[in-house]
Amino acid sequence: MALERTFSIIKPDATRRNLTGAINAKFEEAGLRIVAQKRIHLTKAQAGVFYAVHAERPFYDELCDFMASAPIVCQVLEGENAITKNREVMGATNPADAAPGTIRAEFAQCVGENSVHGSDAPETAAEEIAYFFSGLELVG
Repeated sequence: MALERTFSIIKPDATRRNLTGAINAKFEEAGLRIVAQKRIHLTKAQAGVFYAVHAERPFYDELCDFMASAPIVCQVLEGENAITKNREVMGATNPADAAPGTIRAEFAQCVGENSVHGSDAPETAAEEIAYFFSGLELVG
């Protein structure tokens, strides 16, 4: 099986509580390798472009405000079935539904502040990675 790359964000609720290392440990324990990583502070406009797919949804403005409220950690994870594996490690979007031991079960505060984002498909991963990283920043 070939290696796959996926995109991940450690969200403002988690960076505020200094959980980056604990979350990264979960990824690494699952066999995912961090091949690119940076801490940035999005503007609301940048968050809006990234989450444009949700522009018509009622939570869009609140989501953009939240994502611009504090620094985030953007990263590219690599491994066998990285997209699926990352989504398993993250857990269900609603932390109340997340399996024990997942990132969201352990660290999320609520469905709106659920600590992490991860790509849901290869096409999405490619788009999200390209939004935040140049090819020179991806080191495997």
